[in-house]
Amino acid sequence: MRPSSGIDRPPAIGMHTRRRWGVLAICCTSLFVVGLDTTIVNVALPTIGESFHVGIAGLEWVVNAYTLVLASLLISSGTLADRFGRRRVFQLGLVVFGVASIACALAPSVGVLIAARIAQGVGGSMLSPVALAIVVNVMTDPKERAKAIGVWAAVFGLSMAIGPIIGGVLIESFGWRSVFWVNVPVIVIVLMLTAVFVPESRAPQPRRLDLPGQLLLVAVVGGAVGLLIEGPRIGWTSPSAVTGYIAVALALASFVAVESRKTEPLVDLALFRHRPFPAAVLGAVVVFVALNATLLLGTFYLQQARGMTPAAAGVMILPMAVAATVCAPLSGILVGRVGPRLPLLIAGSFTALGGLCLVSLDNNTGLSTVLVAYLFLGIGFGFSNAPITNTAVNGLPKSQAGLAGGITSSARQFGAALGVALAGGFVANTVESDVAQASHAGWMLVVGCGLVVLVIAGASAQSASAQSAAVQPAAVHPVRVIPPNLPAG
Repeated sequence: MRPSSGIDRPPAIGMHTRRRWGVLAICCTSLFVVGLDTTIVNVALPTIGESFHVGIAGLEWVVNAYTLVLASLLISSGTLADRFGRRRVFQLGLVVFGVASIACALAPSVGVLIAARIAQGVGGSMLSPVALAIVVNVMTDPKERAKAIGVWAAVFGLSMAIGPIIGGVLIESFGWRSVFWVNVPVIVIVLMLTAVFVPESRAPQPRRLDLPGQLLLVAVVGGAVGLLIEGPRIGWTSPSAVTGYIAVALALASFVAVESRKTEPLVDLALFRHRPFPAAVLGAVVVFVALNATLLLGTFYLQQARGMTPAAAGVMILPMAVAATVCAPLSGILVGRVGPRLPLLIAGSFTALGGLCLVSLDNNTGLSTVLVAYLFLGIGFGFSNAPITNTAVNGLPKSQAGLAGGITSSARQFGAALGVALAGGFVANTVESDVAQASHAGWMLVVGCGLVVLVIAGASAQSASAQSAAVQPAAVHPVRVIPPNLPAG
């Protein structure tokens, strides 16, 4: 097939508007499944633990085996798609994800389930960044493209927030294996629609695959989170833990050394010299730490300490899902009109308030308090993603915006894994009646994440002030349109 040229516009020229939005719907469906699998399993953890007779540490790996691989491979998968064809890699990702979902559903042991979740992460890494590149390629009009990216962000937020609700209903009706079976028909439908409606495209000048950087990134991310998960079991000062600390430190030092010498590194370290960018990466991490700590702590509290069924526990999270879904597009509108500071202030304030509502949680806390806390946390999550992405790419050359977005996307998934590891450590080896008391440190962690977002809001305001001298007085802060190679999620 003849590769595309320029900025991949030829396949989209003449494409009917309805078909372009059809491509968006197809790609958003794949994103919904990827985001859903990041959180839907949380509500199934107690049931999986009972089925396989494993503790919290083993259950954490069921979640983090997926998110760690997803975080580590997002950027490389986008690079492969730019070089070998986005539709081709997207279809491969769908097949891998679908087969891995079947393996998860049929897993006879927790070890097999974790291995299948790793395969799911590999497939998922080929879906979210590649699907967005496909969308941006077919949406050539800037205004239409901005609307499409807004829809994309809303779908991702919805998938993350609604996962526990769907999971609860499925588990109650069909058992925990159904949370994986549900992926299969969706994947089959998306595969068929992709073959018919999605055009092939490539980047005109694709980046080279940085294999040494990729392997070292896996070692750093996996090693760090692995130590947090296994630390309570092996002992934080044990010889095994100390060896792990040294190995992660060496891997990180090697990663910095290798990436600083590459002409086309996996992670361009020069991006971190632009002060707003590391702030945005930190924001992406802490927001997803707060979200996933909330989901894990809430799952064990509601099902174990309060004795709720998975479906009832899922319904309790409904205020968070609704708030996140409603607030995500509002946040994008605010970013476009007034910049990222106000949405970040809202996100940080409500995240901190939600955590504060639960820092004194006990087995008799009124459910209305829990519902209000979830509502606040949903507002915080909903308002966070758009300004963080805007802060990440604002002030950078357009040629670097895609890589910046990819790093931020990986940071979100790393935050998800980190949140599960930290929250799991707080409630590990805790009897059911003591889960509420043990979770207090976790809710303080959520409060701290909200406060960090407030600090980032101040940093974004300073950045905007520094740039305002170069902007006409009547100008507004635009939402930068993400170029074709931006991974998302």
